[in-house]
Amino acid sequence: MARDHAARRPVPPGRNAWLAAAIFLAVQGTGAQKVRVEDELEAYPTESVDLRCEFIDGGGRTKLTQVSWIWEPVDGQRDNIAVYHPMYGQSFPNGLFKDRVVFLHNNLENPSIRISELKMSDAGRYTCEYATYPSGNEQGTTSLVMLAKPKNSANAVTVQAGPQSVVVAQCEAADGKPAATIKWTSSLGGNHTTSTTNGPDGTVTVRSEYRLVPTPADNGREVTCTVEQRTHQRPWVSSVKLSVEYPPSVSIEGYDNNWYVGRSDVVLVCKVDGNPPPTDVTWTAVSGALPDTVVVSGNKLTVRKVDDAVNTTFICGVKNMRGASQHQITTYVIDTERRMTPGPSSGAVIGGILGTLAAIGIAVASVFYIRKCREDGEAPPKHKPPPPVKAGSTTEMLNKPSEPPMPTETAPLSPGEVYYEPTGGEPVTNLDEETSGALNGGAPPVLHDPVGYDSVNEVAADGQRGNNLDSSYHEQPAANISRGESFVSPAMYV
Repeated sequence: MARDHAARRPVPPGRNAWLAAAIFLAVQGTGAQKVRVEDELEAYPTESVDLRCEFIDGGGRTKLTQVSWIWEPVDGQRDNIAVYHPMYGQSFPNGLFKDRVVFLHNNLENPSIRISELKMSDAGRYTCEYATYPSGNEQGTTSLVMLAKPKNSANAVTVQAGPQSVVVAQCEAADGKPAATIKWTSSLGGNHTTSTTNGPDGTVTVRSEYRLVPTPADNGREVTCTVEQRTHQRPWVSSVKLSVEYPPSVSIEGYDNNWYVGRSDVVLVCKVDGNPPPTDVTWTAVSGALPDTVVVSGNKLTVRKVDDAVNTTFICGVKNMRGASQHQITTYVIDTERRMTPGPSSGAVIGGILGTLAAIGIAVASVFYIRKCREDGEAPPKHKPPPPVKAGSTTEMLNKPSEPPMPTETAPLSPGEVYYEPTGGEPVTNLDEETSGALNGGAPPVLHDPVGYDSVNEVAADGQRGNNLDSSYHEQPAANISRGESFVSPAMYV
């Protein structure tokens, strides 16, 4: 529905003009290029490639007379390699392509050709050219790019350790097209140089050399060569072990300072390091010929039985093509075996250290914990206490539990009359002044309502005037305090 509606919508006049111009240009462009070919092709040596060509004639008014394929290896050089005429047939005038070029179709409208057994020298521009009437010649050009996979290699260069920077490794990408890129990866801190050589067939050979100042420590270490080129799906990588030659170094191992008389089968080993490896190892003694109890096998010297004859200095000498070196050791023969006290093993030492550190950590943590607890106990309260509440105030009354209301005024009781508290407490007997004084040992009567005093100071003042107060008559009823509420302890009367 939407498509039909769009088709029925009127097209603005301006838009019609633009569409007409576009169609005109397209037709004009089609008319200008009547020979259809591919812009560029890639191929490899020894392979085959098809060069397509087709004549486009929309009106069919052009008369085709002949078609030719022209090869341009370089600018300015044009060679016919294939010709087709509808009456005279096919022709291949260039000897370089003889027996390697054929027409795929035997007609003028599609004179595509195939080139077999490609060579690197076949690269260039190939033009399909028509002789037509009445428009004249029409043509289209295809560029053939010949690619060559390089032959990659990497190798070490044997050098002698010394103070000068020399080439220690080489990497090469030979006969490639286009030219390859070579990179080096190493932790040795050297540098490299790269050179290129153009071949007669258009290929390029790239060589790179890695240089450094060689030392004995560099022998056997690796450097990596990476080759990148258009024909590679992924980079080509090769690691090279360096070969640095140096004179030998020697050391003797096996003497434990415990060669006692009668000990058997003790061995000295001559340790040698050199490149190339030394092939000649000799044992001698400063005292002259080796003792009869000594047996030499390669770099090992074995004493079958220790006696005074081996109380001497042994010398191990080695040599390679880069030089010679020797090392000596003096052996002392003792009368009796020296008892060796085994020291603590490394595991025990490490365990002791770790245990000590753990104990120190626990002690420090305990000290900090105790100090923290003390600081928390002695610290001032984290909240401000409520202000003291005056006895008998509204706040105190609010904090007290619900009780039956007390009469604000009570009628005086006659002497000997008993009054019962509404709360169910003990009966209170009203005493006259004489009786009460007698009961209190001649003291003033006991006060039954401590709320009548405004403060403890007033009570103390009455005590100074000779009033003896009994604390049993002044206990305040316990208040029910909810969690989070404040309370004020009742005053203590002494």
